[in-house]
Amino acid sequence: MQSESQTTARNNTKNENFTSGYVSIIGRPNVGKSTLLNALLGQKLAIVTPKPQTTRHQIRGIVSTDTHQIIFVDTPGLMDVTKYRLHTEMVKAAYNALGGADVVLFVIDVSRARLTPTGELQEGEGNERQILARLRRTNAPTILALNKVDLVAKERLLPILAGYGARYDFAAMIPISARTQDGLPLLMTQVQDALPPGPRYFPEEQVSDLPERFFIAETVREKVMLLTQREVPYSTAVVVEEFQRRDTGMIYIRAIVYAERQTQKGILIGKGGTLIKRIGEQARRDIEKFLDARVFLELYVSVKTAWRQDIRQLRDIGGIH
Repeated sequence: MQSESQTTARNNTKNENFTSGYVSIIGRPNVGKSTLLNALLGQKLAIVTPKPQTTRHQIRGIVSTDTHQIIFVDTPGLMDVTKYRLHTEMVKAAYNALGGADVVLFVIDVSRARLTPTGELQEGEGNERQILARLRRTNAPTILALNKVDLVAKERLLPILAGYGARYDFAAMIPISARTQDGLPLLMTQVQDALPPGPRYFPEEQVSDLPERFFIAETVREKVMLLTQREVPYSTAVVVEEFQRRDTGMIYIRAIVYAERQTQKGILIGKGGTLIKRIGEQARRDIEKFLDARVFLELYVSVKTAWRQDIRQLRDIGGIH
């Protein structure tokens, strides 16, 4: 029986031109990074909601072919202001992804870009200048993905492209729509061309290096984000406490949804348990698709006061390492 390293060596001997690498997807909140990751993978891996700060962790998705292996790394949005320790850790996780990147995808939302009366691109919003400064300290080629082109008139793209081209020496600038998948084949070609020669880091059939429990917890959290408002979606975390494959083929999952206050717990449960039931029903359907199995999902709601400010609680229930 061959070891994984032997298998890797065998694969690379067959194809001396094999390339591989880590591609970090960075950008401000709500620019479409997670939608882009899912579109590039051809399946849903990262949760997606219209709310900012949905992604809290680095999420790695793997694309493998006979000639290359790409490990895409989705990252939390780079916020201007970090109100909680959780936010600080999220920004740190995003910038840490630059350290090991072979290629960087800097994603912007072109529908947010503003032009001057003379048709030039205005100065970038918020912390964009800081992001570009951090990119200049990396050795990896950076590709600019101008997302959401389906929301803007084509004549607006030229000055936006020119404006970003003047601010940074990008390896390529590709207009795309992650939602409609317009421009994604060209973007994937540019990423492949930028990859260095390297080994096959993961088995060809593997789509992520994260455990099933992580994606189950994220799926539940996605439904919380979609079905609640105000501070509630941002103050919740989900932990899978039990995951058991039963002889019947059904998978039993018990998860806890944590809130910061009793009032938030009451909102999450809903009158007569109606809201937590809706969250569970919607999450169960997606989890069954993900696991390709029947699932019995049991959800509980508990309170961890001010967990977003406590580094120990962040490690316990927030997934921060």
